Amino acid sequence: MNKTAYYFIGIGGIGMSSIARFLLNKGALVAGYDKTRTPLTKALEDAGVLITYNEEVEHIPEGFEAETTKVIFTPAIPASHAQKCFFEAQGNSLQKRAAFLGEITRDVPTLAVAGTHGKTTTTAILAHLFTATEQSFTAFVGGMVQAAQSNFISTGMDAVLVEADEFDRSFLQLHPQLACITSIDPDHLDIYGSAVEVESAYKSFFGQIKQVGIVEKSIPFPGLTYSIKETADYHVTQLQAEGFGYRFDLHTPKNSFEGVYFSQLGLHNLSNALAAFALASQYGIDEKALATALGTFKGVERRLQLLLDSPKHILIDDYAHHPTEISAVFETLADAYPKEKKCVVFQPHLFSRTQDFMADFAAALAQFDQVFLLPIYPARELPIEGVTSEALAEMMRSKKEVTLLKKEEIFLALNESDARVKVLLGAGDIGLEVTDLQQKLAQNERS
Repeated sequence: MNKTAYYFIGIGGIGMSSIARFLLNKGALVAGYDKTRTPLTKALEDAGVLITYNEEVEHIPEGFEAETTKVIFTPAIPASHAQKCFFEAQGNSLQKRAAFLGEITRDVPTLAVAGTHGKTTTTAILAHLFTATEQSFTAFVGGMVQAAQSNFISTGMDAVLVEADEFDRSFLQLHPQLACITSIDPDHLDIYGSAVEVESAYKSFFGQIKQVGIVEKSIPFPGLTYSIKETADYHVTQLQAEGFGYRFDLHTPKNSFEGVYFSQLGLHNLSNALAAFALASQYGIDEKALATALGTFKGVERRLQLLLDSPKHILIDDYAHHPTEISAVFETLADAYPKEKKCVVFQPHLFSRTQDFMADFAAALAQFDQVFLLPIYPARELPIEGVTSEALAEMMRSKKEVTLLKKEEIFLALNESDARVKVLLGAGDIGLEVTDLQQKLAQNERS
């Protein structure tokens, strides 16, 4: 191999796959391992990436087992993984995804989005604003941007747009020129141990910003502020719902714009849009052009994604996996469909997160009229005794109808539910069910 070869362990992850695409664009040789085949891995294979779904060393594609292969891995991969152990013993260069992303962004103006909630949507809106105003940029997005049908967008390298992920303290590998923080709610307590440590890590990240830091106004850091609720450096007034979005007046440190439209539901999404606007504004893009571009954002897959809107079924899919996010989804739907009964299918993500926020999950889910629970998606974790979907259901049963489901039972449960608004929530593999459910529910209604 004359070209540099890269091998990704966990290549199907949303963050890993975007870096794989970046390297493909650069002309590198790319291969990898993942546990299961998904639409993301299939798309990579279609682009020419060699992927194995068997972790035994002999399944590493020919040529990539060499000592010169650079190995990138996700922290979700266990230390005992056979291929990872092989490369370590052989002396290959191994880097976590975050460290490699830090290398990519080291010498390029970088705009980063941090926060417990809203990173992906904010980064996607930022990429849309850069696209709509014809900037030269490369974006690594933690979700599939609907307009691009990709989590990697590149028109050049004058700027890099990235999510600054707090998991495993990954964002401390970044030293961006500009960055925003959307929220600092406790999460990943298996990593941090306490809410105090979470906030401390965000403070450290904020201290690494080279030029301008922007925060949602409730966050007590000394940066520029934004808010959809109160006066801030970037804020809105005259806010009202309109169509599948919002109309408002937008105020910045330099200008005010009347009648701006944002084309997505959810006040949390409007807050994300304001954060993206503030970042793009501080980068130096014309604010009037940015205000116009807010009206043409098409959304992100699995972020309040409307899959079906029919007389019997309004089917919505969202990545929400934290109690605050679940409540934000419910509040949005309560505003949009105030008279409709609402049911939710939720797949808890991680035993540790379920344990840390069990009561909060119960309270957030109990806002829906009907609750269906899937088993906990373990991801990188082993079970924790007593932490189950059954235990979560028991916390709600005194005040709410709760049913435990297997994935193959979702269609029947939703089809028989008398709730018109049907919501799928979770960060595990529940997202792989949505296309099939969308087709089956629509077909059943027609027949």
